[in-house]
Amino acid sequence: MKKILFIVFVLISTVAFPQQKGEDLKVGLVLSGGGAKGLAHIGALKIIEQSGIRIDYIGGTSMGAIIGSLYAAGYSAKQLDSIFLATDFNTLIQDEIPRSAKTFYEKEESEKYALVLPFDNFKVGFPSGLSKGQNVYNLFSRLTSHVNDISDFSQLPIPFFCVATDVETGKEVILDRGYLPRAVTASGALPSLFSPVVINNQVLIDGGVVNNYPIEELRAKGMDIIIGVDVQDSLKSRENLKSAFEVLVQVNNYRTIKDMTEKRKMTDVYINPNIEDFSVVSFDAGEAIIDAGAEASAPFIEQMMDIASRQLPRERKKIEFLERDSLYVKEVKIEGTKNYTRSYVLGKLKLRTPSKITYKSLSEGINNLSATGNFQDINYRIFTDDNDKSTLLFSLRENDSKMLLRIGAHYDDLYNAAALLNVTRKRVFTNNDIASLDFIVGDNIRYNFNYYIDKGFYWSVGFNSSYNNFEKNVDLSYVSLDQQQAEQNVSLNKISLDYSDFTNQIFAETLFQRIFTLGVGAEHKYLRYLSETIGIDENNLPRTVFESTNYYSGFGFLKYDTFDNSFFPNSGVYFEGDFHLYLFAEGRNDDFEQFSIAKARFGYAKSFLKKFSAVLTTEGGFKIGGNNTRSLDFSLGGYGFKEINNIIPFYGYEALSLRGDTYLKSSLLFDYEIFRKNHLNIAVNIANVGDDLFTDGKWIDGLDYSGFALGYGLETFFGPIELKYSFSPETHNSEWFVNVGYRF
Repeated sequence: MKKILFIVFVLISTVAFPQQKGEDLKVGLVLSGGGAKGLAHIGALKIIEQSGIRIDYIGGTSMGAIIGSLYAAGYSAKQLDSIFLATDFNTLIQDEIPRSAKTFYEKEESEKYALVLPFDNFKVGFPSGLSKGQNVYNLFSRLTSHVNDISDFSQLPIPFFCVATDVETGKEVILDRGYLPRAVTASGALPSLFSPVVINNQVLIDGGVVNNYPIEELRAKGMDIIIGVDVQDSLKSRENLKSAFEVLVQVNNYRTIKDMTEKRKMTDVYINPNIEDFSVVSFDAGEAIIDAGAEASAPFIEQMMDIASRQLPRERKKIEFLERDSLYVKEVKIEGTKNYTRSYVLGKLKLRTPSKITYKSLSEGINNLSATGNFQDINYRIFTDDNDKSTLLFSLRENDSKMLLRIGAHYDDLYNAAALLNVTRKRVFTNNDIASLDFIVGDNIRYNFNYYIDKGFYWSVGFNSSYNNFEKNVDLSYVSLDQQQAEQNVSLNKISLDYSDFTNQIFAETLFQRIFTLGVGAEHKYLRYLSETIGIDENNLPRTVFESTNYYSGFGFLKYDTFDNSFFPNSGVYFEGDFHLYLFAEGRNDDFEQFSIAKARFGYAKSFLKKFSAVLTTEGGFKIGGNNTRSLDFSLGGYGFKEINNIIPFYGYEALSLRGDTYLKSSLLFDYEIFRKNHLNIAVNIANVGDDLFTDGKWIDGLDYSGFALGYGLETFFGPIELKYSFSPETHNSEWFVNVGYRF
């Protein structure tokens, strides 16, 4: 029915307003900035399309540039509606890099620290923006891949330009050529939210600072009629200015609102959606904002149909969007690197040439390169030849900051409260190295030092030194007592154990088959634990030293990890295998014999409903030889701590409750995200723990231990906060576990 009415109206308009001979009105569309409010542009475009108007030029700023560029590249209003409603803007804006895209080193580094600040010359600085805009750039590169070879924006299906601001001069910069995703990213680089963008040696930020409604520039393109969609903020009262960001937006609005008094008069069709109830970050209300844009445009449809009747018919160019999901990369070119080698960059991209890769793998590689923090800008273009073979051109801008100050906090039932202060220095001796020192204070003093030379696809080498200490009440059976000690302390059930570990490792690792991390190394470990509950030592001190030995070993490991979240995974697979051969020892362990320990863990996460997921984990380990050495046996129990020396979590029992030289464990966890970043979960785990389980066949004679847990978890900027109630049917005892912050 609507189509019939439209045809009738066009016929009437043609009769009532006959087109003058040779007349062909050129119509320009100007789209203002406004953050999330800019989604109203999509609703306005729907009505503009219905009117039949041919848009001849588009000029936009910030969000207006984002939506205007995609429309200029050939997308319809309906397609834009689908794209933006399916976009997770929280991930897009915050540069949240998918965990599965990171290397193991970047995963470990990103899951320890709550706050990261520049610390060059031992002076605390602040980042130029909360986000580098890399995810915005990646999204636009994919969406505009079909016009990737167009450098002159006037050659797009609809000619286009956008506005940015030169941060050094404060002057307006018109971006009408170059690489479209880069130009759009610069136009939308809102100060404090996004880092500035460098184009042609100009440092650019959001165009809305100087010109949020570029109507005069659009008119200069020879447009007869201007349709404008204005989604700018009005000035707010003090009651509505609730954050520093809102104050910043208000200050930026002073001039733009004043300018609009004149610019509104220059606009032939002025559309001003009613979106006062929304803010520049109300992306979660996207559908309502789009509807508001359509509602505000509807009263102008007759006027726009009249304009359409005065244009010569011109069929809109049919756009062939690239639908392939992979490309054959014949060559990679890298520009702009001074301190990082080609192998380093290719290793982070997980890219070898020539090879066929998926766009998803390419995006993950770029995210992984971004996760290093070593590059301020990562620009890339894809050039495809007549044989459908592609060349990737990367233009990189290195981050000048070499030193970082990082802070974290944690609490668990084993190490108790702890605060972490980290200093990290990049490019210490070579271009690709990094040194990092964690100093941990609280109930237990600890440290962790890492030095790593990252060689990308080649073998990388590293050195690690750490000291860990905790005190824990354990069963008397946990330690080895001679007959006299046992008789003297027959009335004791538990003793206080002071446990210390000092470990040094040197290792080499490489990326195997682009997905596995394979490594080998050598280790020195000094173990010492004692109790002041019982005994008198040789120095007449009230304590008994049970272990004080240096162990020397060689080891190898293999890792694979695609979990999307380390603590609350919805998807992915995890595997870690480790083998240690202990060659000799020096110290209290006089009866040392060579032995080896092998262990492996496999995990699988699957999401069944939108907010419901399950995680299945199975693991095990065993010792071969060395019956006289019990210090490195497997100990199960507890939850929330960072694992060391085969001390493994297990629901239903407190830490270090179960012990043996062999163990098998499986767990199943169901998690429901009741609302964003808030989780309810229930879990069960079962295990067999003891000595020589495989030799005696005891590993299949039944389940010795089990536990259940009910928990609540909250994802925060400094890590997960978890509270779990657990119960063991064997002991009929319950345990409460509290975990706060990233584990270290």
